[in-house]
Amino acid sequence: MYQETLERLHSRYLVQATWTASIREQLFASLQIQGTNKMLEVGSGTGVISAEISQRFSLKSIGVDIDRPAVGFAKDFDPASSYLAGDGSDLPFQTAAFDIAVCHFLLLWVEDPGKILEEMFRVTKPGGWILALAEPDYGGRIDFPRELETVGQGQIQALLDQGASPYLGRTLRALFHSAQLSEIRTGLLGGEWQGSPDEDQLESEWETLAQDLSYLLPADEIERFRRIDRKAWEMGTRVLFVPTFYAAGRVPSM
Repeated sequence: MYQETLERLHSRYLVQATWTASIREQLFASLQIQGTNKMLEVGSGTGVISAEISQRFSLKSIGVDIDRPAVGFAKDFDPASSYLAGDGSDLPFQTAAFDIAVCHFLLLWVEDPGKILEEMFRVTKPGGWILALAEPDYGGRIDFPRELETVGQGQIQALLDQGASPYLGRTLRALFHSAQLSEIRTGLLGGEWQGSPDEDQLESEWETLAQDLSYLLPADEIERFRRIDRKAWEMGTRVLFVPTFYAAGRVPSM
């Protein structure tokens, strides 16, 4: 049963990676990552982001995740990288062990994001980079048609009930400053609407939404919103924007 759940999560992570590909393209180009050698991903999940970055930039990648079954899945998915179970707030590595440390859709899910960044700082070499590749802020969500605003409000409540921080994105710059990083740069993934998401992306989004909203709204109401959403995409009138922040900061050189 859990393997089926991991397969669904992996599919979801693949979709999320397509959303944020432009952020990685921009950051890795501007930071000139090509000279680095060893990368850590904290909260590596099923290995989607580590696999992409390590293959594209020829980095030696190590992923850490607190979910042991996800670590096993990642090892099968990306045998070229290394994965191990561990807590991001107490990383099992020596100080200054990595050239770069990254996370992706992680900080909103943890109790103390500052502690995660503190540990990423500790295990990154002086002069190395720490990247938060994607952290959403659902408080800035924009929906059209406006009937779908109810969906966004419900998702915020569902995230709060799951212990997540739906407004994490807007705090990312402050978190990086608190972590004593230098050369900090932050920004937003741009909002562009050209065509419609493919069927897999729509199904992935609504599978997650239906699960999140299942205890807040009756099933027939969720299905009504799904139909409104699909029709709007087909007509070319749908607007959905969740501000997704990124941040990069450098560990100061000694």
